[in-house]
Amino acid sequence: MSSMSGGSETVSFQASETQNTIQRILQSCSELVEAGDIHESDSTISELVKFLDSLSDAALSDPNNEPAQNDAFDALTEIHQYICSPSLAQEAVDALSFELPKAVSKFAGISNRFLDKAISIIDQFLEKCGPRDMLSILCNTLGYSSNMTKAASYILPPLSGLSKVFTSIKRRYFEQVQVAVPIILNVLKAVALDSDDADDAELESVFHRAVGIANSIYEVCNKLDGASNEKLRALLGLYVLQCLALLSASISYKDSTCHLMVLELSQISSYCGLTYMSLLTAFDVETVAGFVFGEDKDAHMSCLSHVKHGAALSVVWGLVSEEVAHATKESLVAIKDDLHNNQTKRWQAIGTLKHVLSFVNLPWELKKHTINFLLCITDGCVSGEYLGEHSEWSSYMPNIFTALQAINMVIMYAPEPEVRKKSFALLKAVLADIPDTQRFDILKALITNTDSSSMIAIFIDIVRREMHMEVCNRTSVKEAPDSNNEMHPDMPFWTPSVLELVESVLRPPRGGPPSLPDASDAVLSALNLYRFVLMTESTGKTNRTGVLSRSNLVKAYNEWLLSLRTLVSGIMTENKNDYDQLAVDTVCTLYPLELVLYRCIELVEEKLKQSTT
Repeated sequence: MSSMSGGSETVSFQASETQNTIQRILQSCSELVEAGDIHESDSTISELVKFLDSLSDAALSDPNNEPAQNDAFDALTEIHQYICSPSLAQEAVDALSFELPKAVSKFAGISNRFLDKAISIIDQFLEKCGPRDMLSILCNTLGYSSNMTKAASYILPPLSGLSKVFTSIKRRYFEQVQVAVPIILNVLKAVALDSDDADDAELESVFHRAVGIANSIYEVCNKLDGASNEKLRALLGLYVLQCLALLSASISYKDSTCHLMVLELSQISSYCGLTYMSLLTAFDVETVAGFVFGEDKDAHMSCLSHVKHGAALSVVWGLVSEEVAHATKESLVAIKDDLHNNQTKRWQAIGTLKHVLSFVNLPWELKKHTINFLLCITDGCVSGEYLGEHSEWSSYMPNIFTALQAINMVIMYAPEPEVRKKSFALLKAVLADIPDTQRFDILKALITNTDSSSMIAIFIDIVRREMHMEVCNRTSVKEAPDSNNEMHPDMPFWTPSVLELVESVLRPPRGGPPSLPDASDAVLSALNLYRFVLMTESTGKTNRTGVLSRSNLVKAYNEWLLSLRTLVSGIMTENKNDYDQLAVDTVCTLYPLELVLYRCIELVEEKLKQSTT
């Protein structure tokens, strides 16, 4: 019993010592400030901060160290009581307000009681200092989070304080919020996407306060009118969309708290005039950012890095939750019909929704809803041609191309076969929606810009099917065959470019033969395409691609096929008598390729003989 008593006395003594130290430093600071000794008062405040840092470090480094936690809490309690004192001079409050918010926020990661106490201390500063000064101080406190190990917990007190400051500002509201919002968004982005220290509970707390800030700005918006209201609503819209993207990537999709915060953000987004259709087809981040930040737009684009993702996710969350769609008063059925029936809007929507598919941090559930929506609006849409101006549709192609690349990534990495299957169907649907004259160039660019042999094989197979379809369609109208290699508007795939495509696989641009067996899928598909073109042109007595020209036959024979035969034969010889699993797999992979290769060689040899007779 005496030992326990002695231990209790020790703890009591340590806590008392901490309180005495805090009291002594604070009292000294007040006296120096009132005496006008700025240099010494700054030195005393630095001493206080160092002492607080030692206490927070000790408590954070060992969560089971109860004496260290008691010391730390006693220190915060003492500071809170001191700041609350009505007799404390305003000069002392002002001096302490510059450094203490950072120091006390470091304690927030210990436990909820420390978080609550840190918030209470900051609240006292908010009561006793001007909101404009505290806005600057809290933004500075947030900026310091990059130096913190537990940044998610550290930013909770200043975020909480900012939501209260925003409703307290009386003049030049937009200008001050305009400065603060980029700082807030940069910190949220760092914590949500770049930090590995935060757990789900901490991130929920962070975004709960981020949503609180959105509500505070919304509250003030309702008090303003005219140009001030318009600009503030535009800024709020950017903030909400960025938060929605970061929230969707950080908090568990199945968490009810996530859905509630999305609902709040969606309601505010609707207030800002961001309808689903406008977000999908007309929302331009740079234009809005220019309206909000003026000439400083470029300096703030980094904090708006995921606004486009948020625009797409606003609609996707409406698909996920009927409650969200109802709160925004949106009719998704009408939107789907409009997009399905309007090619330009459909392309714009595809260009927006691609951001969900390409955002690796998002849960697959949100990507599934996106794929289903895209399948719905592209179902049965076959372009053939675009009725608008050439310059108009060509301007959409870069976005369509990157959308196809995003779909490509889903096909490659989706964990569920059903998602991969739907994504492939979507890939074909989007390609079918592209004008015939552009489709080949898009496919060629997709092949050139992927390192996946399997995906290259898929794209080449799509090219072959497109060429087969063109032949069937031309045959059905019973047009007379022609033997020249001129361009045919109704057969845009049957051009010399298809041979360039085959060559890019069989004779890669970097030089040398293709890498086998790694590239076997792509090589087999390219050989099949070459054989198909050669046989079709021969049967139809045409030469649109130039495949039957002697120079092209010689080139294919010497530069593509014979060098490939040498490579394949060498690999097969090396592995045919080896029975380990890798060797067996290599032989099995190359066997069908070898068969097609030899058939291509036979066909070319026949054509070369015919060309000399």
